[in-house]
Amino acid sequence: MTYSFSPSTSKLVVSVSDGLATIAVDNPAKHNAVHLEMWKAIPEIVAALDRDPAVRVVILRGAGSESFASGADIGEFATVRADAEGGRLYEAINEAAFWAVAHCSKPVIAMIRRFCLGGGFGLALSCDLRVASQNAIFGIPAARLGIGYPPGAMKLVTAAVGAPAAKDLFFTARRIDAHEAARLGVVQRVVADEILEASVLELARSIAANAPLTIKAAKAAIDESVGNAHPAVDPVALADRCFDSADAVEGRKAFLEKRQPVFTGR
Repeated sequence: MTYSFSPSTSKLVVSVSDGLATIAVDNPAKHNAVHLEMWKAIPEIVAALDRDPAVRVVILRGAGSESFASGADIGEFATVRADAEGGRLYEAINEAAFWAVAHCSKPVIAMIRRFCLGGGFGLALSCDLRVASQNAIFGIPAARLGIGYPPGAMKLVTAAVGAPAAKDLFFTARRIDAHEAARLGVVQRVVADEILEASVLELARSIAANAPLTIKAAKAAIDESVGNAHPAVDPVALADRCFDSADAVEGRKAFLEKRQPVFTGR
């Protein structure tokens, strides 16, 4: 199944197959830089996938073998980010995209190869899990561009790596490789580039086979524990719903019958 959105999303390719949705950033001429209209489109796309009962897991990636995302399109900075007013508006749009991903009720996995910089780094940190190829490069070059990031975007960075590591990355504007990213907690797995896609699909399928209501409740509870909770979501109610679900019955039956459970999300 392929989704159709407005023309502004043409550089965001969306597809769904076997319970897995993929959003691919497709702007190879600029190493998959994300321009303003793409940032605006991300919440619409994520909301559509979140509503789709066929979707169990979302994968965010760069198209083909291209970089994950080299950041916001610097070519727009002289116009849309030329002063404080424009900067605040741009950052509000950025934040809306980040939080749309972070607050998706379904697990979102970032599949990262090559460049993952600036706004692309923020987009990756909005995801629940991050898997990187050995050639991945991470960094936040804001201090070399003279731009500021608001607290809302910073929350996602500090939730992932902690305040001292976030300060190191922002203050120095240095780039780090995949192995240092793993050490800092930026990524959960590092694999060879040639098996990146297969590794992410294996992870996504293993998650998709588990109880969707349990995963939704767990995500909400974990996000609340680190201060990133969705304001309209009650983690306790989501946990209660699990116990009253058909999936809970199926899980118990499958355990007793020594077979794999088949969860429906009900």
